[in-house]
This record gives sequence, structure tokens and C-alpha cells, in this order.
Amino acid sequence: MQTLSSGYILALDLGTTGNRAFVFNFEGKIVGQAYKELTQYYPQPGWLEHDPQEIWLDTCWVMQTAIGNAQVRPDEIVAIGLTVQRETCLLWDKTTGKPLYNAIVWQDRRTAPLCNQLQELGLASEIEERTGLVIDAYFSATKLRWLLDLLTDIDFKNVLAGTIDTWVLWNLTGGKVHATDHSNASRTMLMNLKTCEWDETLLDLFKIPAHILPTIKPSLGTFGVTDTNLLGIEIPITAILGDQQAALFGHGCSRPGLMKCTYGTGSFLVAHTGSEIVRSQHQLLSTIAWTKTNQNGTLNVGYALEGSIFTSGACVQWLRDGIKLIEQSSETEPMANQVADNGGVYFVPAFSGLGAPHWDMSARGAFFGITGVVQREHLVRAVLEAIAYQVKEVVQAIDASCNTLIQKLAVDGGACENNFLMQFQADVLGIKVERLIMHEITVQGIAFASGLSAGFWDNTRALVHQRQIDRVFEPGVGRNSALANFTIWKNAVERVKHWVE
Repeated sequence: MQTLSSGYILALDLGTTGNRAFVFNFEGKIVGQAYKELTQYYPQPGWLEHDPQEIWLDTCWVMQTAIGNAQVRPDEIVAIGLTVQRETCLLWDKTTGKPLYNAIVWQDRRTAPLCNQLQELGLASEIEERTGLVIDAYFSATKLRWLLDLLTDIDFKNVLAGTIDTWVLWNLTGGKVHATDHSNASRTMLMNLKTCEWDETLLDLFKIPAHILPTIKPSLGTFGVTDTNLLGIEIPITAILGDQQAALFGHGCSRPGLMKCTYGTGSFLVAHTGSEIVRSQHQLLSTIAWTKTNQNGTLNVGYALEGSIFTSGACVQWLRDGIKLIEQSSETEPMANQVADNGGVYFVPAFSGLGAPHWDMSARGAFFGITGVVQREHLVRAVLEAIAYQVKEVVQAIDASCNTLIQKLAVDGGACENNFLMQFQADVLGIKVERLIMHEITVQGIAFASGLSAGFWDNTRALVHQRQIDRVFEPGVGRNSALANFTIWKNAVERVKHWVE
């Protein structure tokens, strides 16, 4: 495919806390961007919803604003790439285009009782074999079942279902394309990891009609073109990836032995495992990295092993918006450095239960060890330490599941800007933590995937290699105390498990 030397790639990153658009030039540099925070709705404890219409309207706004800030014309945009929060899902009316209910967010716990029933029926092994996933309310299948049970008076001939990528793609194309990619489909607990198609046995189990689900397409490939009413012209949409897979692509982790950690609302460690499915005995997820079509028309599948941590940056946001202990997230670094240690305080951030390697939907967050000498700086430090401890647990699980031990952790996401957290992470892991100058690897990854698929670049290896390292954190004098405290923290984790019976 002949590459182009001019033009731009528009990358859309529709995340849990906000929606963003970035314009990349041929050199792989950002020339324009826009962001809009997304409203979080908490109807009940443990429930979290998003307004799909707000997501779509914000998508339109960030697209137009980013293009305007880049001072380029829409007809100079060669292609669009789309990356999204993954397991969040919804139903909508294909005639009116209106959502039938709010989108149920991946962190939502309302379907935990149904998951418990499935486990009691002894279905955990079969579901894990078919999907690579553990039974948990995190994934989309039980959320869709809950929505279908709620909307009993709806004519399901008119209903469409999907994750956020499907919803936004449908709107981008003016309702012409109802599709998803393999990386997002692999997170629904409805796709067979071997066949890369919707699994009929699971559709029957969850009573989900096949006709409401989107077509699954290769992650790198043409999904359709934008409706001319949006930007005045048709622009090809040439890549869709889940946000963690996009970050993996952006780090250049395209072969076994390479791994990254994204510190966002949650923390997600993903290791590429090549063309083979790797099954973990330590409750890690087997999933799709990305797919594309070979020249002979066959599907090229890259697999991955993932450790999903539900609450990471979200607990810093809680310090700000929930208990109002801080006014800005940036305050946490100097506050943590103001005290010599955590003051004996340990925090377990199980706001939405515990993900890998515990998978306990009933766990709840808690502080332990509070005494009269504890100050707010100790609480803040305990929260940052807990983020690093969770990552330590997952790295241990990945090391135990793979033949090669992890020697370096490549990091990205908003929380990686916190130097205290990154140094503490290196101390507790005992390996180097590498942070790039460009922290937002997720959007860079989807831009690279889209541009590669569109022929804008013939390969992105040079672009990946030209990125500059901001800082490498190495284990330091705090390693011994960090490890000793990690053992105490693990005891705290055990005390919050099975909190709600």
C-alpha cells in the first residue's frame, strides 16, 4: 500500500472520565487536541452509568474543536481511529437513534448476583474456556441481560446493542454501520476466543438475541466513513481498539515478552502473547490484543494476557471529589513526600470490588491502621502506595504465568505523571519503570493503528522508536520498607474480601 506524505490522522479516545480528540501529523506529532469531562451518574451504591447522548455530543464537540485547534481542514484528515472504554454497554432504538437506558459502565456492580448464580451453577470453567474471562460483573454480558430484563415492553426487532465503540461508530456513519472490533468484542464475555465470533452457547445462556449484536470486524481495517453532515466530507474510520489494547499498540508491544501498564481510572497491565492463547492459573484474563486481515484474506490474531485493576486513578479522584481531602490531583505528590512513611495507614481501593488477581465482587474499600497521629498526608500517601501494591500483585501473577520474567515496566496514563508513585512503583517491583515524555500512549496507539491501516504510514516502528524517554525510575533505598509494607497491605486486602454476602 502506498503511503501518503501529507494529511492528518484524527484519534478519538472516549474514556471513562472524559472524551478526547487528537490530530496527529505525518511525523506522529500532536498538532491539535480537545477534551471534555464526562458526567458520572451513581443511581445506587455500586452502580455507575453514563449518558450515551452526552458521549455522542461530546464526541462531536471534541472532533470539531481539535480540528479547529490544529488549524487544518476536515478534508485534510486522512482517517479516523477510535479507542474506547471497553466493557461499558447500552441498547438503543435503530429507528429513532435514541438510547433505551443509560450506558452501564464497566465499573458497575449491579449484576454481581447474576454472576454469583452462574458460578454456583458451575459455569466458571466453561465460560473461561470459551472467552478467556472470569465470571464478573465487569464484563458486558450480564449488563446486557440486565438491560433486556428491564425493557420487557420493547419491540426487540428495532433494538441494537453494543459497547461504546459500536454506539459511536453507528452515529459517526449516520446509522449505516453496526459493528465492533475483536478487541472490544473479546471483553463482552460473549465472544469465543478461538473462533473470534459470537459464541452461540453463551448467547443462549445469557438469552441475548444474536440479531441485536454488532458485526465483529478486524481491529485494523475500514469500518465505514463518516456521515457528511458531521464534518462536511466522508472520512474513513480505519481502526477501532479497546483503550488498553490501543496503549499496548502505542508502546510497540507487538510480540511476546513486552508489557505495559496504564494508570487511568483503573490500572491495566497487558502483555502481548503472540498468536497463541496463553491461559493463566493466576486469574489473569486471556484476551485479544488486535486483529487484521492478511493479504490472503485470513484473519491475523494477536492475543494478550491482562491483569485488570478496577480502581486506581479513581481513588485519587475520590480524594478530590468524594471526601474533598485535596483540591487537585497534582497535590498528592508533594503531600506524600511531606511525610517519612505512611504512618501505619494502609488503603484498599476496592470501590468496585477487586479485580485481578482476586476477582471479588463483594469487596469494599477501606483504610486500616488509623491512629491519633495520622494526618491527611498519611492518608494520601497510603492511597498512592495502594495503587502501586495492586500493580505489584498483577506483575507477580504475570511472572508466574509466563516463561520470561518482566524486566521493565512501560507506563502511561495520567497517574504516571506522579513521581512519588512511579518511584514507589519501582521500589516495590524491584525493576525499572520507564516513562515516556508522551504520557498519552492510548491516543498515540489508536492514531498509529489508524494511520497504518489507511496507508498513511507503511509501518509505525520508526515512530515508536523515535519517542523520547522522560525518566527511568530505578529501585532505590525505599525498596526494603516498600516490600515489608506490601506484606501488611496484602493482609488488609484479605480483610475486605467477601465484605457483602
